[in-house]
Amino acid sequence: MDKIKDRKIVVINQATNYLTIGFCNSFYERFGSVSLITGSIHVQGEQLNPAITVTKINKWVERPSWKKMFSFLRAMLSMWVLLLTRYRKHEVFFVSLPPMAYLLNLVLPNRFSMVIWDVYPDVFKITGMRENHAVYKLWSRLNRRSFRKAYRVFTISDRMADLLQQYVDRAKIIVQPIWSIFQENEKVIKEENPFVQIHSLDTYFVVQYSGNIGLTHKVEVLVDLAEKMREYDHILFQIIGRGPRKPVLEKLVSEKSLPNCQFLPFQTDEMFPFSLSAADLGVVILDEKTSRGSVPSKSYNLMSYGIPSLYIASEDSQLKVYADKYNHARCYSEQQLDEAAEFILNLSESKALQKEMALAAERASLDFRRNNAHKFVEKYLNEHPIIHTEESVEYQAKNF
Repeated sequence: MDKIKDRKIVVINQATNYLTIGFCNSFYERFGSVSLITGSIHVQGEQLNPAITVTKINKWVERPSWKKMFSFLRAMLSMWVLLLTRYRKHEVFFVSLPPMAYLLNLVLPNRFSMVIWDVYPDVFKITGMRENHAVYKLWSRLNRRSFRKAYRVFTISDRMADLLQQYVDRAKIIVQPIWSIFQENEKVIKEENPFVQIHSLDTYFVVQYSGNIGLTHKVEVLVDLAEKMREYDHILFQIIGRGPRKPVLEKLVSEKSLPNCQFLPFQTDEMFPFSLSAADLGVVILDEKTSRGSVPSKSYNLMSYGIPSLYIASEDSQLKVYADKYNHARCYSEQQLDEAAEFILNLSESKALQKEMALAAERASLDFRRNNAHKFVEKYLNEHPIIHTEESVEYQAKNF
């Protein structure tokens, strides 16, 4: 398709990853000018088109909490100044960080759109914050104004859209799934996998959690599973990553003297395909207070490599929808760990079930390809964007 030469857009994300790069590159195929405001760029596979203008701001700081909040506020201030000056005539496409930065559309004249995959202030419920808390009430009120004013409001799942409709008319929400880092199944067999050899994993059925270990990821349930299954010597529970809860988990494993748990740091980008390939079963865990619509990117990576998944999430979560739809995963609540343990054992002992679920994961991955970035852009440009998922079609049939 031809470029729209008279339209300029700036993508903003304090911590740019493969998804933001994909958005930028896809917008560049249609827009005359594309820019990026960011604090850092983490390239995983796809390179940012060199014709895209990059303006650097301060980097995101993960810990401690006060430094992270300071980095957010500093980034917001920088974004506000840049959008008032250098990018005052640009359309704005907000992605991810700082989590409150989309609220800048309340004080800026730019045409402003956002991709929402963590719903604030709802996430704060994990910390025990109630809906009558002053911060919660204020942010909720600002959400209603911000989303109502937005040009486009994107989210990545139907369940997330259900959650967002408390803030904005459901008809305005555009659902578009994202995509995996990996576009093909390049899983490395154990016999040729250096990660397997380094960590002596060749004789184990590896149940792997790989990712952040933060407040929204209740990884302690994996420790609970390991405790329930400590008698099965062939099953290893592997926890790869970092985050504020990792020391707590390591202490818990030590106190319980669990021989079937292994902690490893985040792997390099070069080693990541090998560490992912080592998993016989990938684990995705979300706090049930906020898991309704969230779909962590690791879910798509596991699908792409044809790795069966275990989801620990609520019954009304998007992960449960995907597990039922594609049959590549099983989803259990935190109260169903006995059933989860039985599933792990059955899978570890059945090559036929492993193959069946692996093939189902590969089929599922076809819905989460890089082409989805282009779909974001086309829906952005569509004068009357609609949601194309099954549930959304049903919704529109009832309401239009």
